[in-house]
Amino acid sequence: MFNKILIANRGEIAVRIIRAARELGVGTVAIYSTADRDALHVHLADEAICVGPARSTESYLNMNNILSAAVATGAQAIHPGFGFLSENSKFARLCEEMNIKFIGPSAKVMDMMGDKINARAEMIKAGVPVTPGSEGEVHTTDEAVKIAEEIGYPIMLKASAGGGGKGIRKVNNVEELVPAFEAAQAEAQAAFGNGAMFIERMIFPARHIEVQILGDSQGNVIHLGERDCSLQRNNQKVLEESPSVAIGHTLRQEITAAAVKAAQHVSYENAGTIEFLLDESSGKFYFMEMNTRVQVEHPVTEFVSGVDIVKEQIRVANGNELSVKQEDVTFSGHAIECRINAENPKFNFAPSPGRITNLFLPSGGVGLRVDSAMYSGYSIPPYYDSMIAKVIVHGENRFEALMKMQRALLEFDVIGVITNVDFQLELISDPHVVAGDYDTSFLGNVFLPEYQKED
Repeated sequence: MFNKILIANRGEIAVRIIRAARELGVGTVAIYSTADRDALHVHLADEAICVGPARSTESYLNMNNILSAAVATGAQAIHPGFGFLSENSKFARLCEEMNIKFIGPSAKVMDMMGDKINARAEMIKAGVPVTPGSEGEVHTTDEAVKIAEEIGYPIMLKASAGGGGKGIRKVNNVEELVPAFEAAQAEAQAAFGNGAMFIERMIFPARHIEVQILGDSQGNVIHLGERDCSLQRNNQKVLEESPSVAIGHTLRQEITAAAVKAAQHVSYENAGTIEFLLDESSGKFYFMEMNTRVQVEHPVTEFVSGVDIVKEQIRVANGNELSVKQEDVTFSGHAIECRINAENPKFNFAPSPGRITNLFLPSGGVGLRVDSAMYSGYSIPPYYDSMIAKVIVHGENRFEALMKMQRALLEFDVIGVITNVDFQLELISDPHVVAGDYDTSFLGNVFLPEYQKED
């Protein structure tokens, strides 16, 4: 096993990785920007090293400084977490060249599956269902208009190198297409340095279903079931649960088998997620994308499967076989995750950075977990994401999980910054959500208009 790994991230995911590594007997190195000098992950790691100023481009995205920190501290591997450099194939390749193990898939596989156009082509080869769409990159509005006419409206414009909801637009007709294409392309160019787009027929409304997979260097690939991530705002997930109430036994077998087939086709190693859109009216599902990293919502899968995904990532990167085989994986109960952010839902979810003067995180009872990097007296910097914590619950059934989440959110208390706790509490208590009657249109078209009307 590795003696020491460097965590190239911050916040709750850095804390999560440090805890997993410590339980494996592996030493840890935290990196931090000048704005994160007092961050929890800095205090918890065995060593910590500053890699630059507050701006992400000069610190958490500074490959040279991060690799220099790994060499200086003798770290044998780098865990990128999610976001930042986690899906950057150049960084993974540099790690390989410097004989530092990147805790994730190879740069080659990241290039193959991180680029949405390449991924789509590979899934067609693998026999995994994909939505009708463009055959390759689309660079001009003239191309876009022609392809959209062939596919039929409504369509989705997507950045080939996209992620995190950037460079995505829904287009209902030809009048909307040109301005939407130009806006999405400009956004993609600014966010990813790549303005290439592609077009797919829009499956809407739909369920957003993702399957957690794990692979090792011996060719073993397993799935850990599915998560329902349909409660989204602006293509960003708000609440996730596992299993999905929209999927029965037969469909679950089909969609998880397709995810395993997809991962096997590209000889995938480490943790990854295959994302699908499910058309509930027809029962058909379509490949959307692959995330070649650990997901924010991985704890719900850990609760229902009993598998520690981050520990498996570290073991697999070390060259070990997966600690479980598919036949060993059993699923129990129901899990839900709510993301608690420093933001104001009443004012279009505007960020609310500032000093936390008091913090009480819910606790007590079986099946409650809170992943956080916050503490009383901590000042949330304005430079990064606004996540305060993830509240994850597990119950014997969905009703018990819903009630447990309501209880946990009622206990959550933050003073000093505005949060979305009350918003999440109303969402988890909404009759449609309680009944499992929602899709990707629900939050934006049904819940939010009513919520934002309230005083």
